[in-house]
Amino acid sequence: MLIRKPADLRHSDVTPKQFYLNRRRFLAASSAIAGAWALPTPAGATMKLNNVTKSGYTVNEKITPKDDITSYNNYYEFGTDKADPSHYANTLRTSPWQVVVGGLVNKPKTYDLDSIMKIAPLEERIYRHRCVEAWSIVVPWIGFPLAALLKQVDPNTNAKYVAFQTLFDKKQMPLWNRAGIDLPYVEGLRLDEAMHPLALLAVGLYGETLPNQNGAPFRLVVPWKYGFKSIKSIVKITLTDKQPPTTWNIANAHEYGFYSNVNPAVDHPRWTQAQERRLGELFKRKTLMFNGYPEVASLYTGMDLRKNY
Repeated sequence: MLIRKPADLRHSDVTPKQFYLNRRRFLAASSAIAGAWALPTPAGATMKLNNVTKSGYTVNEKITPKDDITSYNNYYEFGTDKADPSHYANTLRTSPWQVVVGGLVNKPKTYDLDSIMKIAPLEERIYRHRCVEAWSIVVPWIGFPLAALLKQVDPNTNAKYVAFQTLFDKKQMPLWNRAGIDLPYVEGLRLDEAMHPLALLAVGLYGETLPNQNGAPFRLVVPWKYGFKSIKSIVKITLTDKQPPTTWNIANAHEYGFYSNVNPAVDHPRWTQAQERRLGELFKRKTLMFNGYPEVASLYTGMDLRKNY
């Protein structure tokens, strides 16, 4: 549930809470001086990932500091304030873990974490991301192409979409009833989107395993779409012939479409999408079509991207 703002104040104009609460960090960001004052992240215990290769998928931009990425999160099962997940997601148990992959496939399979890590070689990809709330980040993810997993289960000729579901456990998620959205969290892609080389299944960031608040142990990363499409803590993947329901489209279809491609020409009803503020920076920058990934444009040839937002 997004908190409504007064009509004369757009969400994109609000400085992130973590910066106005910590004046030293705010001044450091405004003067572009490198530095870090670690915020408490009790849910952020991680382990180093080995045998990771550098990928050609990168951007020539400053990487957002790890402390910001792990303390400013959307994970409504652990609270609706951006700082909540880093404080409350310690209750999430990420081992043992299983991901059930089925539906319209010839080789359905249930993966545990060990088998997930063996699907394909791990690589680091530095992606830019754009949140629908008009802030952006640059993250060094570790993972492998979603296509590698899908090829293992062999989608049949009727499969057109891929549906994803996150874990929902009231005992592990004591703040679930404050989320203001239907749970479990669900998302979906067209099959050709899911097979695109940019679509990543991430198991880590910044050289380490994922912190709980960032979607441990296993999440989706789709860099040309708004951030809420990149579903966290996945437990189920289903191939289907019908467009699957998605959480924010269910909650408010007028504001959140199925495709949710970054498109600066289509404003959110309550703020512009033409500009964004990089987390930790004072000034806004121009939002790029498809978030600066023009190689995905061919997926939408002939589509009206104002109507199919």
